Amino acid sequence: MDLKDQLKNLFPDHQFTEEEKTEETNEGIWMQDDPIICKYEKRKGKPITILEGYTGADEDFKKLAKEIKTTLSVGGSFKDDRIIIQGDYRDRIMDILTSKGFKVKRVGG
Repeated sequence: MDLKDQLKNLFPDHQFTEEEKTEETNEGIWMQDDPIICKYEKRKGKPITILEGYTGADEDFKKLAKEIKTTLSVGGSFKDDRIIIQGDYRDRIMDILTSKGFKVKRVGG
């Protein structure tokens, strides 16, 4: 039972209007005009994918990093305003970001 169902139980006469509906696709993540850079590197012989160039709040970028890591079921970290994903997942990450409405630029390879 989600929050909307609970509210319906508490207030059965209330009618939801268009203003009260929230957009759940971006969950409040700030969208930018410049593209996010998606590049591939090898560190210590292992491939990694690096996302950089986000100009919004760090908390939004951390949310995005967590969502990408859980969607791909891979490890990674957030350091120095960059998302570092273990493995070469450039194509899948670019698909995820473009479906969210971000502009993505592929760099390297």
